[in-house]
Amino acid sequence: MKQPIKLLSILLLQVTFVTAHAQDFEFSQFYKAPLLRNPALAGVFDGDVRLIGVFRNQWQSVTVPFQTSSASAEIKFPIAQQDDWITVALQITYDVAGDIKLKRTQLLPALNYHKSLGGPYDSYLSLAFMGGPVNNQFDPTKLRMDDQFINGEFDPNSPTQTFDRSGFSYWDAATGLTYSSGFGEDGKYYIGAALFHFNKPKVAFYTNNSDVFLKRKFAFNAGLSTPTSDNNNLVLFADYFLQGDNKQFLGGALYGIDINENYDDEQKLSLYLGGMYRWNDALIPVINIDIYKLGIGVSYDMNISKLKTASQFRGGFEFTMSYKAKLTNRTAYGDKVKCVGIKF
Repeated sequence: MKQPIKLLSILLLQVTFVTAHAQDFEFSQFYKAPLLRNPALAGVFDGDVRLIGVFRNQWQSVTVPFQTSSASAEIKFPIAQQDDWITVALQITYDVAGDIKLKRTQLLPALNYHKSLGGPYDSYLSLAFMGGPVNNQFDPTKLRMDDQFINGEFDPNSPTQTFDRSGFSYWDAATGLTYSSGFGEDGKYYIGAALFHFNKPKVAFYTNNSDVFLKRKFAFNAGLSTPTSDNNNLVLFADYFLQGDNKQFLGGALYGIDINENYDDEQKLSLYLGGMYRWNDALIPVINIDIYKLGIGVSYDMNISKLKTASQFRGGFEFTMSYKAKLTNRTAYGDKVKCVGIKF
């Protein structure tokens, strides 16, 4: 009986953490969820159209898995004969956690304007806004509270905590700014900053509780890609998040090897190996494969947090798939807002 209660306690702590502190979830291959890093990263890639899907399965070794899915779409449009661009994007996420099926669904359209600054490296300053509806809900019939255990037996009819509602919706909004440029022959980099939940939406399951809200999150992003030889390149990523009293750093590196010698990115086969690190939480080995226009990624969290005693260093798998292409009727413009990072 002690082991189920222990697992239940962990689950309830996780639920309390999510509802009270209202932190955002994070992907290990965070560079494959650009709009969740910074809305101003929408459209910062070499091409016209990009589709990305991410699926994460976490904490299966400890309790009922926490599963998170993300899908995003981006398309770029040139501004007349100028070098400026507009990116129209959509970010969708679905998150479900634990026995009580605590769910969050987001539908967030985004608009990003890329202002050309000229120069030898086609530098750009990008300003974006993203916002839309979010729905939270859980299954109250799956709750197991202390006062429902009578003499070691679970009684579902025993008095327990009640909630005003098992679901609610709200509107969320974010904005971001990114500067992208280059160096050397083929080196590229970007730096950016974003503010999420600047409208501080209320997220309480009790209607009379007005002090539970999503805290504003400040995000700072950086990325760099540089060739190390004719067929190899090094890619670096880093994010820093600050949300209330909670801080988080994610960063890492991938080393890319071109399997076939082809200067057209849409006809290239590439393998990327490396790893990411989430501060005081996980070491994350990563494999990414680019097969022409299709990109596939796999990573695994090796948990090193305080939960490692229960998790035995096991975290969870994450899978990504992406598709990127240029539209034939404006291929000549496709290189203007360049990709910084993996050619996915």
